Amino acid sequence: MRVTPCQASLAAAIGLNLLLLYCGWPWGPAAPASSCRIPRGIPGVTVLLREFEPVDNDVPGTTRAFSLRHPVLVVTDTVLYPPLPLPPGVAVFPVRPVPERPPPLAHPELRVRTRHVALVPDGTRAVPGLLERMRDALEAGSGDARIAVAPVGTEPLRCLEMSLESREWTVRYRDAPGIPELCQAVEGSAVLLLRTRDLFALPFPLARPVATALFIQAAFRGWKLRVVPTAFPLSRRLPLSPHNQWKAQSGLENRRRRLMRDLGIKREVLPDGQERWYGCGKDTARCFGTIHAGTPQYILTGRWTPPCCLRALRETTQHVVSILEASGIRYWLEGGSLLGAVRLRDIIPWDYDVDLGIYKEDVGKCRWLAAAAAGEAVEDAEGFLWEKAAEGEFYRVHYSRSNRLHVDLWPFYSRGGVMTKDTWLGHRQDVEFPERFLQPRVPMEFAGLTAMAPNSAREFLEFKFGAGVIENPEYPNPSVKRMGQE
Repeated sequence: MRVTPCQASLAAAIGLNLLLLYCGWPWGPAAPASSCRIPRGIPGVTVLLREFEPVDNDVPGTTRAFSLRHPVLVVTDTVLYPPLPLPPGVAVFPVRPVPERPPPLAHPELRVRTRHVALVPDGTRAVPGLLERMRDALEAGSGDARIAVAPVGTEPLRCLEMSLESREWTVRYRDAPGIPELCQAVEGSAVLLLRTRDLFALPFPLARPVATALFIQAAFRGWKLRVVPTAFPLSRRLPLSPHNQWKAQSGLENRRRRLMRDLGIKREVLPDGQERWYGCGKDTARCFGTIHAGTPQYILTGRWTPPCCLRALRETTQHVVSILEASGIRYWLEGGSLLGAVRLRDIIPWDYDVDLGIYKEDVGKCRWLAAAAAGEAVEDAEGFLWEKAAEGEFYRVHYSRSNRLHVDLWPFYSRGGVMTKDTWLGHRQDVEFPERFLQPRVPMEFAGLTAMAPNSAREFLEFKFGAGVIENPEYPNPSVKRMGQE
């Protein structure tokens, strides 16, 4: 069969497209081949410029400083705007996926061919041979050191220890004793150098703020930082205008909040004891969704109640108790809340609400409860929402209209010396009990306040839950997940 020129051209075009697809060649001049590229692992250091402001930056000066001796890649979320006069050979790589770019080419690691990479802050100036000294210090040290750090500017780095409390969604920083060579984090502007394979094995290799993202991910893996004391110079730049300072600070806070959400961190405890919170608040929804089978989703992931939720529950409890006491309503700690008070003087770390019993005949003494009993959801002067529960004859006080963390108020009444109520939800502790446990009620520390509780708390709890309940912690529904199955 004779092949026509048209058929030959078509076959050639198909073959070329298959070759380009195999090699991962983009529809554009900027991206490299993947399968057909030079294998990664060439000696040297690639400089990655990732941490810079979109407008007020020194990207051209920083890239010029390093591009004479090292390959330089500017990693951005989107295309640089406004365009910048970058030196020849400096590549710009937007990491945010766009519809017209094939997914494999959205990975910046395909552009790095050297064994090591250095993440350089904007405004840094090169020192001949210093990146190589950092690389040598990293490779000559112990196996725990997977990142080398060197200061930028005249301020020395502050070496920190870090502890990750994954179940509590918390990271804590402390000053490292003495002047250690190995740190878990540093405070101050720094160049970070590590092996290329280590960087791109992380789940969030180029998340921002870059240093915070790397330090936390390294801590999860037991990696240490080796400090190289020689500093990189910092360029002299005009100070930002007040408006641009505000923009830069707002951008940093937004990036930090997104990063902590991705890393599963709700609270940072700084070396001076101050705290940064990233979880839910009055104006947001709570950190977890609808609860099924008495087991919040976070328990299934090996975590406990987010600290922001525990904080909100404590605040709600303190508010509700103050209202009940001011109104003359007789109340007491119930169920798991009493159990937490006996064990810890606090909410059980994996609990998701607080339970209080009240005398049903006292409901009318509080205007918020009386309104809720009449079917009206009312928001009090401090933004807490009081309403009747949809599940039956009891009441809920929510942290806010948006955030439905709540205290449940269970109205009991005496019948022949036995405390009973009108709604039973089938919980293990949801049983009638002798009124003698409330005659008298006794004070007990709980969640930062002194609340009223049944007398003979151990006997009361074992009556409801069974013998040994105080000494043997268990999740709300052991049939779904038992303690110790993490």
